[in-house]
Amino acid sequence: MLLILVLCGVVSSLLCAFLVRSGRRIGRQYRHDMPQRFHAGHVPRLGGVAIMAATAVGWTWLVVANRYLGVPNGIQLAPHAALAWGAVALVATATGTAEDLSHVLRARWRMLFTGLAAILAVWLLGLQVTRLALPWIDGLWQMTPWPGILLALVAIAGLPHAFNLIDGYNGLAATVAIICCLALAYVALQVGDREIAGLVLATAGATAGFLVWNYPRGLIFAGDGGAYLWGVVIAMASVLLVQRHAQVSPWFSMLLLAYPVLELTFSAYRKAARGQSPGMADALHFHQLIYRRVVREVFHDDEARRMLMRNNRTSPYLWGFSAFTVAPAALFWDNTPVLIGVLVTFVAFYVWAYIAIVRFKVPRWLRRGLRP
Repeated sequence: MLLILVLCGVVSSLLCAFLVRSGRRIGRQYRHDMPQRFHAGHVPRLGGVAIMAATAVGWTWLVVANRYLGVPNGIQLAPHAALAWGAVALVATATGTAEDLSHVLRARWRMLFTGLAAILAVWLLGLQVTRLALPWIDGLWQMTPWPGILLALVAIAGLPHAFNLIDGYNGLAATVAIICCLALAYVALQVGDREIAGLVLATAGATAGFLVWNYPRGLIFAGDGGAYLWGVVIAMASVLLVQRHAQVSPWFSMLLLAYPVLELTFSAYRKAARGQSPGMADALHFHQLIYRRVVREVFHDDEARRMLMRNNRTSPYLWGFSAFTVAPAALFWDNTPVLIGVLVTFVAFYVWAYIAIVRFKVPRWLRRGLRP
């Protein structure tokens, strides 16, 4: 397992180094008036390409190590399964990368192609959410496969956009993706599923190699391509883990991914309440409010460096915020009542914190955070 992390990390880091050096011209296409822009200079948004390529190298290694090279790793990943995972990830990453290069792909087209990736995943891998761990629903739920298939489609099509939504500051979404992958790998190993563990660890390693260049200096961004890749891989692994192993509660995945999913849901509600399209970009996401109203001003003569420092100081707040769900999800992965209880508590805390920050009533413990 350590080898797959190192292999994918090295490949991703080398590819990112190449893109940092050669992709400046592409970075100039990202306009200065974009509401999500919180950086100075021209930064290539092609990190997703490097992460996808390194992940593909890792998945290839999982297939050939045991089967053809005689390297024992305890993972029996079939070639057709690796190809299926690769096809789904490639569709999602290519869609995001097209937007990163052109900046003209409308939200409905991106949603259409992530939906296509979800259909491919369900079709090629037979994915479905077979139970909800709620006795009064599961009897009806299992009478027909269609509710489980529909929920799997929604999860795989929606999570890429959730990760894209939280991908606003250096290291934020990448670190959340890594800790989610590590939590999935931990639970997979607890139930003896080394295949799922190897699949997500390849993505974790590739993301770590990208993070070397992304945090703290922000020399390359993952872009929509990287966010979509994280979303589909983590969603597929979450559904497959619950589908294969009855002891894993389906609420484990819900709690694990509560932060990005809640951010997406709350954003759609907020825009609908204002009569706007859910696909319209704005600067009112939770991490953007943290940047504006919680992170203290950094005083420096150079404006670009000041912006970079505030950018970097925002991410740790959200890493801790995400840890409120990831840690209990990993600890209580087989205990549905506890998982539901923590999830409800987190939702209430998120809504309270968002409203407090919007009303400029920032909690004192947050104001005492990172000082300049």
